[in-house]
Amino acid sequence: MPLPEPLTVEDLFDSPTRAGATISPDGTRYAFLAPWRNRLNVWVQDLDSQTSPRCVTADENRSVFRYRWSNDARWLLYQQDGDGDENWHLFRVDPADPDAGAVDLTPFPGARVLAYELPRGRADIAIVQLNQRDVLEFDVYELDLVTGELTILARNPGRVAGWLSGDEGELFATVMTAEGDLELCRWEAGTLRTVTTFDGIDYPLGVFPMLPTPDGSGIWLGSNRGTDRTRLVRLDVTTGVEVEIDSHPTFDLDTRGIASDGQLTPLIRDPRTGELIGVRYLGERQVIHALDPGFAAVLERLSALSDGDIDELTCDDSGQRWVVNFAHDRDPHVTYYYNHATGEHRLLFRPYPHLNPRSLAPMTPVSITARDGLCLPSYLTLPVGIEPDRLPLVLLVHGGPWARDSWGYEPTAQLLANRGYAVLQINFRGSTGFGKAFVQAAIGEFAGRMHDDLLDGVRWAVARGYADPDRVAVFGGSYGGYAALVGASFTPDVFAAAVDYCGISNLANFLRTVPAFVRPYLINNWFRYVGDPSDPDQEADMLARSPITRADRIRIPLMVVQGATDVRVVQAESDNLVEALRARGVQVEYLLAPNEGHGFVNPENVIGMYRAVDRFLAEHLGGRA
Repeated sequence: MPLPEPLTVEDLFDSPTRAGATISPDGTRYAFLAPWRNRLNVWVQDLDSQTSPRCVTADENRSVFRYRWSNDARWLLYQQDGDGDENWHLFRVDPADPDAGAVDLTPFPGARVLAYELPRGRADIAIVQLNQRDVLEFDVYELDLVTGELTILARNPGRVAGWLSGDEGELFATVMTAEGDLELCRWEAGTLRTVTTFDGIDYPLGVFPMLPTPDGSGIWLGSNRGTDRTRLVRLDVTTGVEVEIDSHPTFDLDTRGIASDGQLTPLIRDPRTGELIGVRYLGERQVIHALDPGFAAVLERLSALSDGDIDELTCDDSGQRWVVNFAHDRDPHVTYYYNHATGEHRLLFRPYPHLNPRSLAPMTPVSITARDGLCLPSYLTLPVGIEPDRLPLVLLVHGGPWARDSWGYEPTAQLLANRGYAVLQINFRGSTGFGKAFVQAAIGEFAGRMHDDLLDGVRWAVARGYADPDRVAVFGGSYGGYAALVGASFTPDVFAAAVDYCGISNLANFLRTVPAFVRPYLINNWFRYVGDPSDPDQEADMLARSPITRADRIRIPLMVVQGATDVRVVQAESDNLVEALRARGVQVEYLLAPNEGHGFVNPENVIGMYRAVDRFLAEHLGGRA
């Protein structure tokens, strides 16, 4: 096959024409995201007529990504922050009267909506977790979607890491003990009653997922109690007894949603009854178990629409009309409509209709064995039309680190493959979704065995002839940015170049500057895995694992990308490193976006960054520009 025509950065990173579709509860319309004044906004279109779609939000400053229908389809709700500061507000718009404008339902400067739920049977009510009283503590409010009135339901007594609300008005809380264990409690008459306790070491980001049963007598949750894998159980909230509901012999429940807001939940629920009808598991590819015969029939028909993995999935209140988005490595998030009553189905849209799937590169699952024998599930993307023989290689490292790479469309990998690079994505130890022992193998291993896993992946690619050992770059964001800096400062002989995207340079400073309201809940992740900077001995170890203390060893070309409003990895993490390198005359490019936070959102900034990365890697790895 001939080499595909070069794709532009805009081809891959400009806003989609449409994306993120969901059907309205009454089944008459679907909402989706599409550009308006160069920002993604929410649009609505009728399903059964040829009327033109109408834009119902009007955010000119920052793209909208998170939205939901109200239970009666009267409102569309969406969340937005200010230039990446992550102080999320909840807004309401009327899809029948978009000219009325959006209403900020949580108009409190400096406050953040942590989460909200829409209880079944209460069309105009949302249950909101909000820290307007005290930035360190999230309370629970009942929010009237019509009037905007907030009524407090539970005042955080301290140590509550998160709340959970049910359809019958019940409230539960996850409370962290001083030792890091997680107590699941029920809120009763202004007090917390412990239902059960989970060992904190097994849940570095908390228990996930958690969903009350429709009658309020139980909670469906992901449990690894007594096992390595995470399975679905029902917890009796009176007795604390767990009963297994479903499991997979080798896969965990799909954990992607725990580390990233807006990601999929593994639990698929019937909107009419609230009962569970399906469960997602994730290995090399996704597997869905149907728990209901009716959904099993729907799932069979939906799966026939595409050879991708079912991504976001919504249905109307009748359970007959569905809108389904498919994840695919070469055809990003194709969206279909399906009517189970009639069998009718049709393509609603392809988000990037100009992309030819045949010219994009397949993402192939591979298994790499680390030097200590640990199996590292990974993905390899090779250029189309090029013999995969001693190619320049980009090691693309995911963030978190309590996250994972999974099969699907990855525009960064596609850009790199189009330029002639092999791309390797490694689920190094500490990645989630591969059992709790795999996660815990990362304790104390920052810049240690976690980095060795990445190096072992490079050696694997070289040994199999895919990669030229003299032309390897490392590129990642957040933890992946830290990994890129570790590569440049700890093992500069392995890499020809590095790209750090909002990465950590000083582990101790990073933990001192994280948002105040998350600090009490770091014990099971950052403190356990890396250290507590308030302890001098632990701080010394953290500094020894920090690229800033080895800046004098960085000699390879480096690009640093940072958002000025980043509240997770503050600008000083990049400023200090760049200053130290420039003082030594080391070649470093610094791209700072004044209106972006932890990961760029606005199209002009995303495109500008990838143009710079494209040029930088072409210069130092020799890929086609």
